[in-house]
Amino acid sequence: MATNRIQLSAAKRERAGKGVARALRRENRVPAVIYGDGKPPVTISLPDKETNLEYRKGHMFTSLTDLDIDGQKALVLARDVQLHPVTERVEHVDFLRVTPKTRISVQVPVEFTNEAECQGLKDKGVLNIVHHELELLCAATDIPESVQIDMKGYEIGDAVRSSAVILPAGTELVGAQEEDFTIATIMAPRAVTEETPAAAPAAAPAADAKAAAPAAGAKAAPAAAAKK
Repeated sequence: MATNRIQLSAAKRERAGKGVARALRRENRVPAVIYGDGKPPVTISLPDKETNLEYRKGHMFTSLTDLDIDGQKALVLARDVQLHPVTERVEHVDFLRVTPKTRISVQVPVEFTNEAECQGLKDKGVLNIVHHELELLCAATDIPESVQIDMKGYEIGDAVRSSAVILPAGTELVGAQEEDFTIATIMAPRAVTEETPAAAPAAAPAADAKAAAPAAGAKAAPAAAAKK
């Protein structure tokens, strides 16, 4: 299970709206909101540099965040991040309040293990990954960093299905009861074909031109003799 938590400081903001949000961004602050757990939403602002740094790390949606809001603590999880369409900097964050009883669906990366012992990969097969992430239902305070699939025993042509996923305790695949779907396949290596150069036929027209030159000269000679 994920143990690393994000630490961010925040400040309450009394007003909301596009004008207020623009003013905050000019001050290098990111507007955000906290909701959930049966409590009223709270509008806050975050430091721009630290917020973007955590977002770029790629784990903001699967790591809990400890917010220090003007001295008050809040345990939250980022559920939505809005980015600037050009700069791709964080412009707004939606946080969900979480407790040990909170269960959520979340996208978790897939990790393939024992690849060195996979016969299909030993035979130069190619691992074609269909799903790099899987949607899990789990406790918000126990989100796994990844789900693992043991590649031992797979051969070229085999499909790695969702039933092979090693799930942490207390988690389940969303929609797993409906379909045992393909997560990856081991494809045969592509055959390498060498093409012969096509430059040789290009020299033929030049050879034909040289061969035609004497014939033209032979016809010209009798014509000159006739004039004499």
